[in-house]
Amino acid sequence: MSGQDLSQFHQPINDLFVSLATEQAREQWKLSEAQMTFFHEHGYVVGPKILTDRQLKQLRMELETLTEPNHPGSEFWYEYNSNESPDPTRILFHALGAWRMTPAFHDVLWNVAFTTPAAQLLGGAVRFWHDQLFCKPAMHGGVVAWHQDYSYWTRTKPMAHLTCWIGLDDSTIDNGCLHYVPGSHHWDLLPITGLAGDMDAIKNVLNSAQWRQFQRHVPVELKAGECVFHHPLTIHGSFENRTQNPRRAVVINSILDGVRSESDEPLLAGIPVIPAGQALGGQFFPMLYNPAATSLSPSAD
Repeated sequence: MSGQDLSQFHQPINDLFVSLATEQAREQWKLSEAQMTFFHEHGYVVGPKILTDRQLKQLRMELETLTEPNHPGSEFWYEYNSNESPDPTRILFHALGAWRMTPAFHDVLWNVAFTTPAAQLLGGAVRFWHDQLFCKPAMHGGVVAWHQDYSYWTRTKPMAHLTCWIGLDDSTIDNGCLHYVPGSHHWDLLPITGLAGDMDAIKNVLNSAQWRQFQRHVPVELKAGECVFHHPLTIHGSFENRTQNPRRAVVINSILDGVRSESDEPLLAGIPVIPAGQALGGQFFPMLYNPAATSLSPSAD
């Protein structure tokens, strides 16, 4: 890692991932009609295995460096928390902006195995919003409390967002896999009750019907390299890691092209303002895939 800001490159810089493919070649990563129906009904859906063993190895290797404070390029983080948990004995590493620092975390954004189902779920051209890293170390990994992603994103409208959670390790009930509240994407936006620490805080903002539905939350266990997509209003969270192995994940948050800024403040720390009413684009919000464009040509920003 040289400390160069990779956000200036709006295409892959290495050959680790396939980024351009014909529509026929993309068929293997497309969600079925049943999967699409499941997403619209429940607010989440398990997607295809989108990382190979080689890609996983490279991402894990780069992650080791990124979790070391003051590494080259550390000035490019939007947010960096060695431990976002209020409990020092329960560690939750959480950071935004890895795509700007290392080749694999940069190039994974254009991975056709991700952009293909993302375009289906968004219903059009896929533009990058921001990435996240979530890491729970062995035996004392902290929780990610129940929340709706869009509660942190109201500075952008309309609500045409999509989250893709990708496991860098197997994720299980014992090591803190994601849990979802099926159908909660039909709820209104709830108040923020915190991202780490208190798994019970969500109770304070639910009505009786929501509380009954909440108690039917379900775990989603994944093998390393597999992913799950969810709607920006879907309630989700993850419990602590109680195992001897780490539970690490990269999250790609994307938007439908045309989503606008609703703020005259920077949308992410350290980047130029996009005035309220202007569509996201430019250096920090590149186009990842436009199905309406020629498949084997890079999409214009």
